[in-house]
Amino acid sequence: MLSQVTGLSRHFTEETLRTYLLSRAVRRDDGCLIVRGYGSRRGGYQKLAGRAWAHIAAFAVLVGGYDPALAVHHLCGVPDCIEPTHLRQVTHAESCRGRRQHSRCRNGHDREVDPATGRYRKVCRVCNRDAQKRWREREAAQVAEARAGHGRSAPTNP
Repeated sequence: MLSQVTGLSRHFTEETLRTYLLSRAVRRDDGCLIVRGYGSRRGGYQKLAGRAWAHIAAFAVLVGGYDPALAVHHLCGVPDCIEPTHLRQVTHAESCRGRRQHSRCRNGHDREVDPATGRYRKVCRVCNRDAQKRWREREAAQVAEARAGHGRSAPTNP
């Protein structure tokens, strides 16, 4: 069963992996079992035991019956929780269904609703327009620099 967990080190057995996960975890007051992985950031960045995601490895050894075709979902909503009662396997669509959509982009612009789906657009049009403008300016500067390097001037518009 451990062979189905992507990125998991082959040197672990179920018992050694269970011990390893529990030794790196701390119980919180709300019942979550928070694991500390390789990085200093919390959340979906917790990889353990090779390059496997901590919650997937925990589901395989603490709950059992891991199916790689399904996603491991946190019922508590804490992405670095490995408490067996907080984990269950669901389809990818079901896992995404409960995600909250933000009405503003990370730069503070109001996001538009896509009429085809009724959900917020993934890409903010204002941010996308600004990024394209910056890209066009960088490209124009590179072209002008290359032309100057070859002894040519910029073309003049009539």
